[in-house]
Amino acid sequence: MATSPAEPLKRPPEELNRAVIFLGPPGAGKGTQAKKLAVQYMVPHLSTGDMLREHIAKGTPLGAKAKPIMERGELVPDSLVLKMVRERIERPDCSHGFVFDGFPRTVAQAHYLGELLRQGGFRRPLVIHLVIDTDLILRRITGRRMCKTGGEIYNLYERPPKVEGRCDNDGGELVQRPDDREEIVAPRLQAYHKQTEPLVAYYRRLGLLHDVDASKSVEDVEQQVCRTLQLVRGKL
Repeated sequence: MATSPAEPLKRPPEELNRAVIFLGPPGAGKGTQAKKLAVQYMVPHLSTGDMLREHIAKGTPLGAKAKPIMERGELVPDSLVLKMVRERIERPDCSHGFVFDGFPRTVAQAHYLGELLRQGGFRRPLVIHLVIDTDLILRRITGRRMCKTGGEIYNLYERPPKVEGRCDNDGGELVQRPDDREEIVAPRLQAYHKQTEPLVAYYRRLGLLHDVDASKSVEDVEQQVCRTLQLVRGKL
């Protein structure tokens, strides 16, 4: 009996072919929106925070250097981050584009990334700026919990799990990341305003920045992001 040929792997109707960068303070929802967009366009979601935590968990030399810095709520130096980023985006799975969450954090990193994108033949990046009040940020960060098994993110106030302390998807334990503790939040926000906020002005001058109201629901912010991407397709 003849068997039908296997179905080809499905790709989205349009390929991304660029980097999408999410900017915004800790707790603005960068990780959530970056993951959703990456799934929609079937491209890698690249979180430097996740990469660094993986290095720490594996006990690599890079992880050993980054661990005490992250525990203090400070930004990891460019010398550690840039090497990790370059190696990651040169992998074949990034050939159709990728979504960044947590990078770049400084104007110097943005210059470096721009050069990498030019060398790789990508279109100009799309930069989504998630705008949100500080009071709401504090509520989101201190209430955030992450699944130890699959990495799914929840919030005790805005998106609680169905069963307290357990992931809806795989039942994994939900934990608070060390850098989400209340005593760490203030230094993280100070570091953002000092080193990362200038990126907003930098990318706005280049005509690449688009503001999105991140105080809305996850679904509403997702719709804003998708509309923004459709509006700029072919222009950048």
